[in-house]
Amino acid sequence: MTTTAIRPFTVAIPQAQLDDLDDRLRRALFPNELPGVGDAYGVTNDRVRGLADYWLNEFDWRALETKLNAYPQFTTEIDGEDIHFLHVRSSRADATPVILTHGWPGSVLEYLDLIAPLTEPESADAPAFHVVLPSLPGFGFSGPTRSGGWGTRRTARAWVELMDRLGYQRYGAIGNDGGSMVSPEIGRIAPDRVLGVHVTQLFSFPSGDPAEFAGLSEDDQAGLAHLQWFHENKMAFNTLHSQQPQTLAFALADSPLGLLAWNAQLFSETLDAEFVIGNIALYWLTATGGSSTRSYYADAHDTDRPTEPTTTPTALAMFKGDFQSIRRFAERDHKNIVSWHAYDVNSARSTSPNDAAGHYAAHEATDVLLADIREFFSALA
Repeated sequence: MTTTAIRPFTVAIPQAQLDDLDDRLRRALFPNELPGVGDAYGVTNDRVRGLADYWLNEFDWRALETKLNAYPQFTTEIDGEDIHFLHVRSSRADATPVILTHGWPGSVLEYLDLIAPLTEPESADAPAFHVVLPSLPGFGFSGPTRSGGWGTRRTARAWVELMDRLGYQRYGAIGNDGGSMVSPEIGRIAPDRVLGVHVTQLFSFPSGDPAEFAGLSEDDQAGLAHLQWFHENKMAFNTLHSQQPQTLAFALADSPLGLLAWNAQLFSETLDAEFVIGNIALYWLTATGGSSTRSYYADAHDTDRPTEPTTTPTALAMFKGDFQSIRRFAERDHKNIVSWHAYDVNSARSTSPNDAAGHYAAHEATDVLLADIREFFSALA
């Protein structure tokens, strides 16, 4: 029986799970590795050993659990799935509701650094927000999912339902990674309710028409070159998730080291180990390493995708080192882009193209992203 009830939630991982994790990490088997090839073949033993050592000897799950439990958390059943979310209301009467959506291999942890300055800004002149921060279906405490088809559009519909249950009639949508696909869809589904969409990527690609490439700026050409490099060197995860997520799921469910290596491929080496392991531990302890990959399969097999552009006011705050959106392509898919900013934060610390500094901007460049969000929504008021 489906219920619309909203239930309080507290993170409480049984100690037996933590003890089992400790044992598995201590007994982990590492693969053979060719000498002198660096990361050409994928994530290296040195990278995984360093993170595994941190996980085993320094990371404190209970501390992260306490940090999460400091926020009001809830679950509610939507479309047959139990959806977990943080809901932090501002004390300001003029606060704007916003729903924030993460991606893979991230989690709600991406946005924890933004909650306090969004909800309770130090300056009375800064806009305030009520924050709704759900775990994607199949991710963390919103999983594992019991049904298929949880791609971008089904998730967006669920988020519209969630905001309705919370009593929010007008709100904004903010996203990163997969959330940068979900958030524009929320605006498409409920254009009369969504004030604006703020994302860190606009995933618009060439259509195949040669005329689209005429007169592209040097920056756009460099963005295309990086996209081509990523497609040729780093898209294996996307292909596997889209075609055979269950085959991969056996390794992710049985080995924390396997989960660590697989998910770490898209965590920049400039990120702190606490953030990386926190996200990976959340997947492991909720048994959602496999179910989180199903969203790619759902999108790849969605045969009824919308063809018309979105019309909700849209803002992009992109970061150098991450996916570089190209405005000409983006404006084909989103007809109301009102803010477009590019930032160079931490890219100097990157040592290879594999190291996408800035992808987790809410954590890596909190103040920069915060300022962009505030500017965008203030302009819409």
